[in-house]
Amino acid sequence: MNKSGHESEKENAKAYWRENITLMLILLGVWFTVSFGMGILFIDELDKITFLGFKFGFWVAQQGAIFVFVILIFIYTYKMNKLDRKYGVDEDDDNYVEDDDYYRHDESFIDSISDLDNKGGK
Repeated sequence: MNKSGHESEKENAKAYWRENITLMLILLGVWFTVSFGMGILFIDELDKITFLGFKFGFWVAQQGAIFVFVILIFIYTYKMNKLDRKYGVDEDDDNYVEDDDYYRHDESFIDSISDLDNKGGK
C-alpha cells in the first residue's frame, strides 16, 4: 500500500472514532441527565407533576431512567450501524470464510484429553 493510501486509512479511522466517541458522550449525557439530574437533582421540582398517579420525580427515578436507558441502547445500535456502513466497517460486508480445520485437532491432542478423563482429570 502506498503512503497516501495508508494516511487516508488512518484519517478514516480517526474520523470514525471521533464520531463514535461523540455519539457515546452525547448518549451518556442524556443518560446522566435523566438518571442523576431528573432522578436526584431536580426531583423536588418534578414531584410537583403527577404522572400515571405517581409524582413524576419518583417515577423518573424508579422507572423512567430504565426506559430511557433501554431506548438509548437501541439508538446507539441504530446510529453505530449507520456509522459502520458510512466507514465501510459493517458486519454485512464481512468476507467470512468457514475454515474446516478450525475445530479439528490432531489425534495426539484428543488422546491427551481422553487420557486426562480416564485418569480422573489428574
